[in-house]
Amino acid sequence: MTEPFVALRSTPLSLDEAVAAVTHPGAGGISLFRGVVRDMNEGRPVTSLEYVAYEPMAIAEMRRIAHEVIAMIPGVRVAVIHRVGHLSLGEAAVVCAASAPHRREAQDACRWLIDAVKARVPIWKREHGPEGAYWVGWQDVRVDGKGDEKHDP
Repeated sequence: MTEPFVALRSTPLSLDEAVAAVTHPGAGGISLFRGVVRDMNEGRPVTSLEYVAYEPMAIAEMRRIAHEVIAMIPGVRVAVIHRVGHLSLGEAAVVCAASAPHRREAQDACRWLIDAVKARVPIWKREHGPEGAYWVGWQDVRVDGKGDEKHDP
């Protein structure tokens, strides 16, 4: 079994690197996913993103996910590279690649890979926009919507 390629990078991501990591003579299909910074999220304008990761745990979880996908699909090879730091609109935040003997298996592996990475890997996203910066999927229950601290009665 070939080890999956997993990485966190603070520099721009390369599709070519991901493809090279999964290419082999038995791969009849290679599927790619490239997640990019978009200009809107949940009806709010976005001007840039910032990703922060607990790196040792993020790498370990990406590796665990990759091994799970490899165990599910015979002959598959996978790669996942996630960006950390500040990203501008249009920049790649994550690249996933999967190869398999046939296209369907490669597509399934790539889909499972990105879905699990988004759900399980300890990487946090902070969106920046005209109204300021905010962490996605997190609300501080210690403050109200105005930024004032709440106190117990």
